[in-house]
Amino acid sequence: MVLEENERLKKLVEELQEKLNKYTNPESCQKFYEKNKEKIIQKSNQRLEKLKQENPEKLKEYRRNAYLKRKEKFKNENIKEI
Repeated sequence: MVLEENERLKKLVEELQEKLNKYTNPESCQKFYEKNKEKIIQKSNQRLEKLKQENPEKLKEYRRNAYLKRKEKFKNENIKEI
């Protein structure tokens, strides 16, 4: 009974993993971003400029959060090496 339950759950996990892979990072999305890389970068720069003009405090907050995440990641990498 426990073995049957275990096998059933393994099959369920495999099915869910396949569905997840289908939606998380399909090749079509990767191809799209490779083809339109310049457009995407240009749009992100435009959004950044718009944010800089409209709400510079929010931009400071974003940059500070990014700095803190980089700092924490670097700290965790150093701990793993030791």
